[in-house]
Amino acid sequence: MGRNQRELLSLSKAYEDLFLIGAAVNHYTIDSELSLLEKHFNSLTAENEMKFEHIQPKENQFQFEYVDKLVSYSERYGHQLRGHTLVWHNQTSDWIFKAPEGKEMNRDLLLERMKSHIMTLLKRYKGKFYSWDVVNEAISDQKGEFLRSSPWLDIIGEDFIDYAFRYAHEADPEAALFYNDYNECDPEKRDKIYTLVKDMLEKDVPIHGIGLQAHWNIHDPSMDHIRAAIEKYASLGLQLQITEMDVSMFQFEDKRMDLLKPTNEMLEKQAERYEQFFKLFKEYHQHITSVTFWGVSDKYTWLHDFPVRGRRNWPFLFDENNQTKEAYWRVIDQVSISK
Repeated sequence: MGRNQRELLSLSKAYEDLFLIGAAVNHYTIDSELSLLEKHFNSLTAENEMKFEHIQPKENQFQFEYVDKLVSYSERYGHQLRGHTLVWHNQTSDWIFKAPEGKEMNRDLLLERMKSHIMTLLKRYKGKFYSWDVVNEAISDQKGEFLRSSPWLDIIGEDFIDYAFRYAHEADPEAALFYNDYNECDPEKRDKIYTLVKDMLEKDVPIHGIGLQAHWNIHDPSMDHIRAAIEKYASLGLQLQITEMDVSMFQFEDKRMDLLKPTNEMLEKQAERYEQFFKLFKEYHQHITSVTFWGVSDKYTWLHDFPVRGRRNWPFLFDENNQTKEAYWRVIDQVSISK
């Protein structure tokens, strides 16, 4: 297959018989990356603009302008939509955890506010989103601790997760509802996620899938750990979605800032990793229903500021000039098509 721009094949068309190919977009990239989005992706996720603090910064003051634009955009260009995210410990408006003056914050009040937020959002866009990340990152990374400490847990209790899913299902019964988390291939955290979801299923909580964020890098996690996680989650009989994929050039603990561009060695290693990942996704395509990148091209990524603020990163298939990298061709080469 020729490695030149004239022979570009659409990622989403290449994989249309296997799973959706998605991208996270924001108020800037939804316009600036239009050509790539239109050609290569058939699923979109709002990167930040649908998180609680953006949707309802003050009680009963909802901001739907960006979401309306996203829905209109998806209808115009034929993209499906993933909703992200409803209940999270981060990027949540402070007011929701505070009682009105003269009253005490309690479980019932927070559940009422949670329900109102979920119902308002999902009913407004009922049928527009094929899936939702209902609860995000509720599992603790700490050894010996199951759920992450958060106001949701502290005020409501462990069943805040169950309530969130029940409210979401009531609001839009046709949407697929996901629990979403990172470090999802770490064996200890993998087992916690599995236990959480298994318990939910045993309680008849309406959960339909597990989101693997897939914030990976050119060294970690190991392919054995990724395969083991996919197999363990798939054993629950639910959908799996790769929800926030990027492949960083740096390990998390690597804090260097001396590179102005990736080395050829790094680009080749990244290409190898993407090849391995998509080969595995293809193998488990009966369980995986979508693969979403947490961005579009190397021009913009949250990794420019995390975990090292101001450091460039190059985690995607398209470079800073929206041109294909070797990683793109390795991903395309995993499917034999003539489109």
